Amino acid sequence: MQSYNTILVSKEDRYTLLTINRPKSLNALNSETIEELSQALEAAEKDQSCRVIILTGEGEKAFVAGADIKEFSDFSTQEAQQLAQSGQDKLFNKIENLSKPVIAAVNGFALGGGLELAMACHIRYASQNAKLGLPEVTLGLIPGYGGTQRLPQLVGKGLANELIFSAKMVSAERAKEIGLVNEVFTQQDLLPQTILLAQTISRNSPQGIERAIKAVNLSNTAKGFEFEIEQFGILFELEDKKEGVSAFLEKRKPNF
Repeated sequence: MQSYNTILVSKEDRYTLLTINRPKSLNALNSETIEELSQALEAAEKDQSCRVIILTGEGEKAFVAGADIKEFSDFSTQEAQQLAQSGQDKLFNKIENLSKPVIAAVNGFALGGGLELAMACHIRYASQNAKLGLPEVTLGLIPGYGGTQRLPQLVGKGLANELIFSAKMVSAERAKEIGLVNEVFTQQDLLPQTILLAQTISRNSPQGIERAIKAVNLSNTAKGFEFEIEQFGILFELEDKKEGVSAFLEKRKPNF
C-alpha cells in the first residue's frame, strides 16, 4: 500500500478509511493534501474489495479547518483561478462523481475548504462538537472549491446566502436541522456509526449504487429523468440485478 505524508489510509472489510493527518494545522488543506487525497481516492475506486470510502480528520478538533492560506496569499488572478480549477478537478468534483459512495465523518471544525470537502461527499455524519461554515468573505474572497454551488443544493438558496454572506458558523445540530449533515453523534460514536453505515451500504449492489450516484448528481438538470430511465433498463441485463432478484425470490440475502 502506498504511503502518504499528509493522510492515513486504512483498508478494512469492504470499506477504506482516509484520514487527513495534519492535526497541528487543524488538518488544513494544502496542495500536497489535495494531491494525496486524489491519489488515494483513485486507488480506492480501482480496488474491487472496497465498496465505500470514509473521509475524516485526525484528532477531535477538526475535520478540515480550511485551506492553507499561506500557500496562496500572494497569488495573481490567473494563479488563483488555476488553484480553484485544479482543486475541483483533482478532488472536489472527483469525490462527487466517484463510482463509490464517499461518506464524510465530520469530527470537528469544517470551515471553508473543509466544508466544501464535506459537501462534495455523498453523505455527511457529524460529531456534536462540529462547527461548519464558509468564512471566505471575511478575507475578501468567496468559496472557490464549489461552496457557492453545493451549499444551495443542500440547504436552499436563502440559507446558503445567509451562511455565505454572514460567514457565521453553525453547530452540528443546526446543520442537521437545515439538511447540511445527515446525522449527529457523540465524538466517540461518530466513526463507529459511520462505519456501520458504510457496512450497510457495502452489502448492496455496486452496479446499482454507481448508477444511483450519477442519477442523483443529475437530479437538478434536464437530463435527470432521462438518465434514470435509461440506467434502470440497462441494469436489468447486468449480473447484480439477476442476483438480487433471484435472492429475493429464493428468500435469501443477495451476494453482490
